[in-house]
Amino acid sequence: MADASRVILGLGGCVDHELKLTAGVLEQLVAEYRIAAAELTSPATVTSERDLVVSILGYVARGGGGEHFVAAAPALPAFASRFPYRETLGGTSVRAGIVMSRLGVPSTLHLVSVNDTFRRLLPADCAYVSSGAGDTFHPHLIVQYDQGLRVRAGDIDIAAPFPNRLIYVNDPANAAMLLTGDLGDRLSEADVFLISGFNAMRDEAELGDRLTTLKEHMRRLPPTAVTYFEDAAYHEPAFSRRVRDELLDVIDVYGLNEDELQSYLGRPVDLLSAEDVARALTAVHQLIPVPTLVLHTKYWAAALGVGDYAGALDTGTVMAATRYCHGDTFTEEDVERLRRLPRRPESVAFAAALRSRMGATVDCVPGFALDVQNPTTVGLGDTFVGGFLAELATMKGSASSLSGAMKGPASSLSEAMKGPASSLSEAMKGPASSPNEAMKGHR
Repeated sequence: MADASRVILGLGGCVDHELKLTAGVLEQLVAEYRIAAAELTSPATVTSERDLVVSILGYVARGGGGEHFVAAAPALPAFASRFPYRETLGGTSVRAGIVMSRLGVPSTLHLVSVNDTFRRLLPADCAYVSSGAGDTFHPHLIVQYDQGLRVRAGDIDIAAPFPNRLIYVNDPANAAMLLTGDLGDRLSEADVFLISGFNAMRDEAELGDRLTTLKEHMRRLPPTAVTYFEDAAYHEPAFSRRVRDELLDVIDVYGLNEDELQSYLGRPVDLLSAEDVARALTAVHQLIPVPTLVLHTKYWAAALGVGDYAGALDTGTVMAATRYCHGDTFTEEDVERLRRLPRRPESVAFAAALRSRMGATVDCVPGFALDVQNPTTVGLGDTFVGGFLAELATMKGSASSLSGAMKGPASSLSEAMKGPASSLSEAMKGPASSPNEAMKGHR
């Protein structure tokens, strides 16, 4: 594929300050702010660094992930300065676009603001347009923690049961989510359109205006285009339903993760119980009646509804697992090597059981058996989306073949994928004809 106009990824992006929590700093903060165990629930509003620490500790205790607006903007750099951190690019559309670029599938990003740091970090082959009148710089705080992180101070004694990531934001540009005037013109040539970012908005009147304007622009989409909507944790939780209700009739594929699934249901879901997941998927699909519902989790990824998305699920799963193992520095060889790893036996059994229970309405791809000392937990869902959409764009003819699109020397993945592959997943797999075939011998 040589035309970035065929894939439009929106609607906003940002610079992230990414850090990993350490017990020593957290214990110091617990003592400094005299935080007690009884306080470890999510504050309704984060209005200080103390509230931020309380929120983070509550998530660590249960191994959860989430995203929050921070009313006290100075709390974000104050907390970040206590840890080593690195600057990266964030936002679902931006991370997805970077993954697609690595897979040889170009795209155009719709942004609401840029700055010198963003321009420096964005790959040269990623095109973008911005609705912002000028540069702004409001980094998002991305907090990563490892499984087993233990914090003992005062009467607090907690250990993280799972690794996860948290997002804390005060970003006026993304909260406003202005759209470019020529978005409709760009959508008129698109095969794939990603909608994400409305979760950052905080003004109901502005949200209503943006939704109305977006739907007007979307009238220009070709009839064969696929619109993918990726869910997120809303800074104003009541806005989630407003966005769904407004956009349901123009969404083809609706993506979400296990945290968002459980939030909709108001209960935990056993992700390795086919019976429980089947009930959960059915209930959420009734709540969000789109043609296809995609759920990506730490154990597997599934698509419920119309269409064959097994290849897209598989490519998304492979790319997310690669990021989990290698972070931003993965190579084509890393992707190919990971694809050959065994899938989690419990996930393979689950996928078969779910298909047996729900029939042909569901595709489910098992995750990999990974044992990584320092995993990357930031951006895994965004990376999944990038892999999914890269496969989708390729299947829709936006790329003629992976071997022609991928970049690299003869020893790279592109050479290993010679032949008339019709999709990324087929090209990356070799002779196997399906994810289940590709996994034989790994069970």
